[in-house]
Amino acid sequence: MFKFPPSVPEYSARPDTASKRAWSEPDTSSPRRFLGWLLAQQGPSLIIASLVAVVEFIPGAVGPYLIGQVIDRGVIVRDMGQVWFWSLLLLATICVGIGFGILRHTMIVSQWLIAMYGSMKLVNRKTTQMGHVQLRRVPAGEVLSVSSGDSDMFGALCEVLTRAAGALIAYLVVAGLVLSTSFQLGIVVLIAAPVLVAAALPLLKPLERRQAVERSRLSELTSLATDIVAGLRILRGIGGERTFAQNYADQSQVARKAGVASGTWGSLVDATAVLFSGLLLVTLTWLGAQQVAAGQLTVGSLISFFGYAVFMMFPVQTFFELAQTWVRCLVSARKAVAVLEQRPPWGAEGAGTLPARSEIADRESGFVAHPGELTLVVSAVPDETAALADRLGRYLPADVEQVGLDIDESIKGKEAKAARTKQKEARARQAARDHEVASRDWGVTVGGVDLAAVDIAEVRRMIMVSDTTSQVFAGTLQTAIDPLGRLSRTEAERAMHTAAAEDVFDAMPGGWQGRIDERGRGLSGGQRQRVVLARAVAADPEVLILVEPTSAVDAHTEAMIAARLAEHRRGRTTIVMSASPLLLHYADRVVLLHGGETAAAGTHEELLQHNADYRRVVVRSMEEPG
Repeated sequence: MFKFPPSVPEYSARPDTASKRAWSEPDTSSPRRFLGWLLAQQGPSLIIASLVAVVEFIPGAVGPYLIGQVIDRGVIVRDMGQVWFWSLLLLATICVGIGFGILRHTMIVSQWLIAMYGSMKLVNRKTTQMGHVQLRRVPAGEVLSVSSGDSDMFGALCEVLTRAAGALIAYLVVAGLVLSTSFQLGIVVLIAAPVLVAAALPLLKPLERRQAVERSRLSELTSLATDIVAGLRILRGIGGERTFAQNYADQSQVARKAGVASGTWGSLVDATAVLFSGLLLVTLTWLGAQQVAAGQLTVGSLISFFGYAVFMMFPVQTFFELAQTWVRCLVSARKAVAVLEQRPPWGAEGAGTLPARSEIADRESGFVAHPGELTLVVSAVPDETAALADRLGRYLPADVEQVGLDIDESIKGKEAKAARTKQKEARARQAARDHEVASRDWGVTVGGVDLAAVDIAEVRRMIMVSDTTSQVFAGTLQTAIDPLGRLSRTEAERAMHTAAAEDVFDAMPGGWQGRIDERGRGLSGGQRQRVVLARAVAADPEVLILVEPTSAVDAHTEAMIAARLAEHRRGRTTIVMSASPLLLHYADRVVLLHGGETAAAGTHEELLQHNADYRRVVVRSMEEPG
């Protein structure tokens, strides 16, 4: 049996370096195949749990038979020996069922958690593998929904599947016992469950559609909440909180209506299960009573039949529950497949390395950074410097629209299938475009070696880009600064000092072990920016690219950062996208971009004295509020 937590290797580690006990590559060819793959990861464990469930449910199946024997062989003939014998046998059967019930519960909790957290890990691994490309392909709300709600649904499938397996065997046992007593009643029991479940199948399609709509509305709500939280400080600054709160409230009502519609059909399926189970109970009791009146059954057998009929409600309702869960899981699996089937656009690059301490050149803009220097890039249009930073770090340009995972809920049948196919083809075309862009010569060279000539992992190892979208994750201050746990305390403190972030440490209860909320919500904008800067500096990459690293701090703090950053990175290549005069003062070299191309290069003093365009950009930067 797999142990918790599940071992899910990184996608880059498959299959050579993956543990034999680790999960395999997920099958994303279809939602059903994905669910089959997911269940196969715990195949032996699920089989054992199903066998345990069989033993757990046997008392419910054979209990009525034993009670009938107590009545026929003991009570009616007044034989207390038989009463004690069959009663003790019934007690032993019940005790066995209780023991195996506890065992199955323990196993199924483990399997539920393994399926749930394994699915979460798959999404995390895929997000890590895809990096910035992930959100080009899949909306953030979908990623969060698959990782949270859908993964829990996959865990529920494991539980109900093993329970249904045990219920099926118990159902067949009951059918066999009834057949051995009454052929007519045995046939009724044997065919009742398939007929009843088949009668409810027409309800499952509408249920699936409405659950798909509910799932889509919830993911849209999650995306909206994510965007609001990310921009909360800006919204407060412009007084937009109430507007966005109303938008969230409106979307919540849309999600609520979708949930009510889904719940209505789910309740209808549940009601159908109860109704059909009750009809089976009434039918068996009535037929049994008829045979007792005709002298074909004993009183004990009639009581047994009534017990069988009551017990049969459980397997029938379990089969209905399995059908409902499977429908829900198909909806969830469709979303999970859309996330997990994505492949990185990077081609089969060479396995070489980039030369250390070498010149970096960008062909598109003509930008050149000399090794070991602090180079500042200035532009009147911030998007130009941001685009240059993306190229230097080999990040794809943000010039594409996401292809959603949802379709218009008003279309059905073949139209819905055609819409999903069209949507999938659009995602495939987008992936092909990304691959084409990522696979050709990149146009940025390090020591004459194009970034496309080496593996993307080598680029990430040598070049780090820290921009204004970099996030602070929930955890301790220590993990925020040193996520991999590689630094000594002295090194971590030096990084904090360089970023002028000592006040964050001083204000944090618990010091290094103080807790930071998700996205650094408990920090001011300046504090969060300085924590991000400290993390980038602490990583100590060969080439560090910073995009507007001091945009949210005051002039006094910015001056400290400028001096300390220049000293900390002395002798290593550092490129900063900023027009801040305080940072420019410490630059070894400044490059002015105009129209996306290098218009001038030199020291800050030279450009300030001889280049009017440069002066205008710098003076405007000084006039803008910090």
